[in-house]
Amino acid sequence: MVSQQVNGIGRAAYGLWLTPEATIESMRTGFDGMCPEPPADAVVAEGRVGDVPGKWVSVPESGSTVVVHFHAGGYLIGSSTSHRDMAARIARAAGARVFLPDYRLAPENPAPAALEDALAVHHGVLADGTAPADLVVSGDSAGGGLALSLLVSLRDAAAPLPAAAFLCSPWADLTLSGDSMEGRAAADPLVSREVLQGMADGYLGGTGIPATDLRVSPLFADLSGLPPLLVQAGTSEVLEDDAVRIVDRVLTARGDATLQLGYEMVHVYQMFADRIPEAADAIERIGAFVRAHAGRTVPAVPAAPGGVGAMQI
Repeated sequence: MVSQQVNGIGRAAYGLWLTPEATIESMRTGFDGMCPEPPADAVVAEGRVGDVPGKWVSVPESGSTVVVHFHAGGYLIGSSTSHRDMAARIARAAGARVFLPDYRLAPENPAPAALEDALAVHHGVLADGTAPADLVVSGDSAGGGLALSLLVSLRDAAAPLPAAAFLCSPWADLTLSGDSMEGRAAADPLVSREVLQGMADGYLGGTGIPATDLRVSPLFADLSGLPPLLVQAGTSEVLEDDAVRIVDRVLTARGDATLQLGYEMVHVYQMFADRIPEAADAIERIGAFVRAHAGRTVPAVPAAPGGVGAMQI
């Protein structure tokens, strides 16, 4: 079965570092280390955008489109190092340059530090000369939720929006209320309610911010007026329902959203594109989506009162 091969790949990678005795530091080192090196023709350069450090990743096929991609890791782990190969593959498929921000991580920097950094990166990349029509925002897992929070914040502030956005296995509901949280529990070899709850606690701990706050659970926000959205997830992950509900809420609001579910694929299976053909195909679909929408401008909408838009940006 497809799931046996994919689950084995996922377990082998995560099993190197996701153990009961793991510390935050060992998980950060292990997560970075499990991911493949970028291809030889990729250029990876340190950079700062909006005073947020990160890495620029480009390939010979890169053009004028810029993708700002927020990495996975439950707001506690992950970095621009962990996502270099994935960024290079996205860059090649999309004909883009990719910036991987090293947004501040919890528990040292709890919510809403990651969103503050995401806003800084967005405004910084525009200030550095990228037109909104040439900008695409993206993220995987917690980074996908962060990208969605960014879009809602920009929309509510009537700020320039990117041309499009794509999310891979987004975690956009820190209340963990999706039906798949239980329905896919037996099928998911990598992620569980317990793991996610620990990460949510680490991101929110001591802040007084509830898990329902729209800055950390953008699924509950008004999702109208957003740029075209592509959402991918696997059918063997507990976060499948976050992806489904995001698309449903955008479509209900008469927006433009596409859902692509990978049969028996695991959480952020795109990270294993070097070993899983379906993951490589998913990145090709991401590239086609970016190429189809880059160069188009999404008009800003009037600022909405309260909610995420109340944050100064």
